Amino acid sequence: MHPGPLAASDLASYLPVGLILLMAVGFAAANIFLSRIIGPSRPGGVVKGQTYESGMNPVGTARKRFNVRFYLIAMVFLVFDVEIVFLYPWAATFPNLSPGTDEGLVWLGRIFFFLFTTVVAYLYGFRKGVFKFD
Repeated sequence: MHPGPLAASDLASYLPVGLILLMAVGFAAANIFLSRIIGPSRPGGVVKGQTYESGMNPVGTARKRFNVRFYLIAMVFLVFDVEIVFLYPWAATFPNLSPGTDEGLVWLGRIFFFLFTTVVAYLYGFRKGVFKFD
């Protein structure tokens, strides 16, 4: 049997999505248009084209060496950030796992393994002296 053409009610279910997209595009366009009209227009000059970094004049080379602790702290932050991203959905669904099966214990073991690897990463950073600021 060949399906017939889409009914009007099927297309009407996409109306909220289309309305939100239309509102998003309209909001972006209105912001650009109003900033051109209302916003200040200053002519560009030599100073406007220069590099500006956090209120300091750029002096010297951009090839400055960073301490390796900077990168290690960033990696530890990413480890804990990813941990929270994975733990939140697990914590939300854990009470709903079927209690009569071993499914809950399997997921509990997996999350403990995940937490163990995160603690190992933290201890590695601590042992390397990442958290010492001299």
